Amino acid sequence: MNKRPPPSQRPAHGIPEDKLPRRQFEEEFGGPSWVWGVHASLAAIANPARRIERIVATKNAASRLPEHIKPQILDPDAIDGMLPPGAVHQGLAVRAHPIEPVSLEAAAAPPDGRSVLVLDGVTDPQNVGAAFRSAVAFGARAIVLQDRKSPPLTGVLAKAAAGAIELVPHVRAVNLGRAIETLRSLGYVTVALEGEAELSLEEALNDKRPVALVLGAEGKGLRPGVAEACEKRARIPIAPVMESLNVSAAAAVALYEARRGRT
Repeated sequence: MNKRPPPSQRPAHGIPEDKLPRRQFEEEFGGPSWVWGVHASLAAIANPARRIERIVATKNAASRLPEHIKPQILDPDAIDGMLPPGAVHQGLAVRAHPIEPVSLEAAAAPPDGRSVLVLDGVTDPQNVGAAFRSAVAFGARAIVLQDRKSPPLTGVLAKAAAGAIELVPHVRAVNLGRAIETLRSLGYVTVALEGEAELSLEEALNDKRPVALVLGAEGKGLRPGVAEACEKRARIPIAPVMESLNVSAAAAVALYEARRGRT
């Protein structure tokens, strides 16, 4: 069984462990949790860093697994009952221990030309999962998340990422401003994306250094201290009839532009 976490790791809301729903407690404190959907599940199984506890599948979905993997065969309704309401599992789910974050230096040093994506205050698991997917698609080196305010890499997020959380390392930084300063000291040009910035993203990326792209949540945007820690502020030019892009869409555009300018 998992040991009770020390006080420094207990929920900020003060609700004791035995009053939290079991799944919520496990996700907050690193216990095993479910990943579902064919792409997310297959990627978790293929990741040697994952410690797999259980695999359940329908008879049809089991045929997509490697021959040496022997899942527990269940009806779709039985799998539904193991997962959160509305989880679209496609007949396959994996219960596994979480992917461990890495240090910023391990993820980003020394620079090798690839981008780093930094997300400030992005709490929607769908958006974070989509950002992971874009990071893999456009060759990003790592994703830096705000420590306790970012969602766990489980469930809905893992499904939205379609396996990408297994393919790009992530960092959980207590202080994003300091993390950005560290990236600058390592040789990255740090670019805050803000809709009101005068500099276009293309102009900001006219730089030979690898780039760290810093994005905030839709609506709230970047916190002032995080934006001020960046070397440049830039905007993605969009039609004036549209106020802003969803953060995951903005991440995709920015990562593509960063890669395009360096290939």
